[in-house]
Amino acid sequence: MPIINRSIPEFSVQAFHNGEFKTITHEDVKGKWSIFLFYPADFTFVCPTELEDMAKHYDELQTLGVEVYAVSCDTHFTHKAWHDHSPAISSIKYPMLGDPTGVLARGFDVMIEEEGLAYRGTFLANPEGKIKVAEIHDNGIGRSAKDMLRKVKAAQYVAQHDGEVCPAAWEAGQETLKPSLDLVGKI
Repeated sequence: MPIINRSIPEFSVQAFHNGEFKTITHEDVKGKWSIFLFYPADFTFVCPTELEDMAKHYDELQTLGVEVYAVSCDTHFTHKAWHDHSPAISSIKYPMLGDPTGVLARGFDVMIEEEGLAYRGTFLANPEGKIKVAEIHDNGIGRSAKDMLRKVKAAQYVAQHDGEVCPAAWEAGQETLKPSLDLVGKI
């Protein structure tokens, strides 16, 4: 089954967030837009650049009603140690979910079984828990939080404007399209 429009998996995991350990479940996620930001492992190289990049956009995402969940197959204890020792990771305000059993990595189809790590997967779920954006990178290729922010705005726009779609590279405020027979062959 394709991952787009699939419900997020059921889960209950430990997280490090705002200096505390917390349990976060699939029920906590519902009712708001959510980004699941999978990365291979703590104390690595590309990962802190991506998590810091997302941290720079976190306040704007929060104003859009979006929560970010960073996820790796490390434990919540490892997340805390990394947060305490890395300048890039110490800037993170969003929850860091521990997934040592791989329940989330498998549920989002990003688990690398032979390594016990996750691919770089970014998923946007709507308030009903349906996946609307899915992007998976090989682990040597970093992602852009700015482009994910653009995709969030497009997904929210489409959800609020029935019958409209966002064309390539659409930015908030630009024109959208209303698919109809009149547009066939004219774009």
